[in-house]
Amino acid sequence: MSMEQSLQRFKELELRICHLNSISSLVQWDMETISPKLGLPYMSEAVGTLALEIFRLTTSDEMKECLDVLMESSNYEPFDQATRASLREAKRQYDQTKKIPEALYKEYSILTANAQRIWQEARAKNEFSLFEPSLQRIIEINREFAGYYGYEEHPYDALLDQFEPGYTVKVLDGLFGTLRAKTIDLLQRIQQSSYQPKTSFLKQNYPKRQQQDFCQILLTKLGFNKEAGMLAESAHPFATGISLQNVRITTNYHEDDIRSAVTSVIHELGHAVYEQNISKDYEGTFVRDGASMGIHESQSRFFENMIGRSEAFWRGLYPMLQEHFPQELDSTSVEEFHRSLNIVEPSLIRIEADELTYNLHIMLRYELEKAMMAGELNAKDLPLAWNKKMEEYLGLTPPTDSVGVLQDIHWCFAIGYFPSYTLGNLYSAQLYNHIQKEIPTFDQLLIEGNLKPILDWLHNHIHQHGKLYTPSELIERVTGEKLNSDYLIRYFEEKFNHIYKLH
Repeated sequence: MSMEQSLQRFKELELRICHLNSISSLVQWDMETISPKLGLPYMSEAVGTLALEIFRLTTSDEMKECLDVLMESSNYEPFDQATRASLREAKRQYDQTKKIPEALYKEYSILTANAQRIWQEARAKNEFSLFEPSLQRIIEINREFAGYYGYEEHPYDALLDQFEPGYTVKVLDGLFGTLRAKTIDLLQRIQQSSYQPKTSFLKQNYPKRQQQDFCQILLTKLGFNKEAGMLAESAHPFATGISLQNVRITTNYHEDDIRSAVTSVIHELGHAVYEQNISKDYEGTFVRDGASMGIHESQSRFFENMIGRSEAFWRGLYPMLQEHFPQELDSTSVEEFHRSLNIVEPSLIRIEADELTYNLHIMLRYELEKAMMAGELNAKDLPLAWNKKMEEYLGLTPPTDSVGVLQDIHWCFAIGYFPSYTLGNLYSAQLYNHIQKEIPTFDQLLIEGNLKPILDWLHNHIHQHGKLYTPSELIERVTGEKLNSDYLIRYFEEKFNHIYKLH
């Protein structure tokens, strides 16, 4: 094929793969939210069929022929930046996916789709043994994947690269080690503080209907385009980008704690606002996605923590929350409510963890995943290993596996994903430090409820680019330096020294 023919055919293949990915995402969203239980096994096989077709297109001889022609330097360099980024992503996917045997890929796709249903049952019944066989096979296949992908030092590096290109165990151990030590030190000082936020007002009934109504206000205030997305319910809050104009998020509601739905909606909304504001020119291309899982998580954590847990944000919005819950919050000040959102108290459940100890939950999972991939842990070992790490990091021992090793759905579909959460926190703090320099009125804008300048900054510097840049390129492009843990540590110190009056 000529260069022109190769480019045309590449774009046709790219669009077909994107369409199939969108259909797969839609089916999986349906399975997690509204699908009848008895229909799930069949739909799991259907997802496997879709995944196999995507696999075949991604690794086809035709795709290779296109890439061979288009990535010749004489052809590649004149392309516009978006085309080069699409080709880069296609080549990366081809090189990695081609190494996986087709039969193994299909088995894994069906296995992981079924595993989500089995996990839900195991968690509901508190019976890890129900999930153990599926999880063991997932671990085994991921070990095989690591071998096929290849790595230099640690098998876990091969899986990390799927979610955060360029990051390795060596890099993460350095970032996480410093953060863990500083976090535990600050946690101990907070626990020794005589000043503890008021929490009695939280122990009331917050009707679901009013929570749902208020969450719709949050969507509007924080820039979510309701004509290009929707909010539903699921057992585990998540966001799914079916297309740039169809981004769906979920939450769940706890009538005994208003904070749960509020913070999870703001978190998932951060993911959605990112996807809704990727340049529409990238729809149907491999650039139509976040730069990485960590960069994606940086946006959800920025919205949840830097905005949604800030006193300035609630000074503007709290009267509306009181209108929805007049009896429950009438005698509670905005300062007290803000402090309640920032209580530091080790908890069993990751998604309910406070902002400071959250990263300890991720580091626990990171350590277990490393051990799984090194062959040091199997599925049967995980409940005990989990409980030991919980005691070591957070001083807690889960009374049941449902609130321990069975609490997360992630191992149903991926190993190597969890570090992206803490990387997202590190990215968000570094971005927060930078945006405050460029928008010195940041807090005042939150008080006024005028988020447009902040949203515009995020759209221009982060969102619109999609996968145009690698995560390392993007963070350096925006902040002028490589990712480091200093900004998150400083943010924690300043915030919790103030809230807990540690000085």
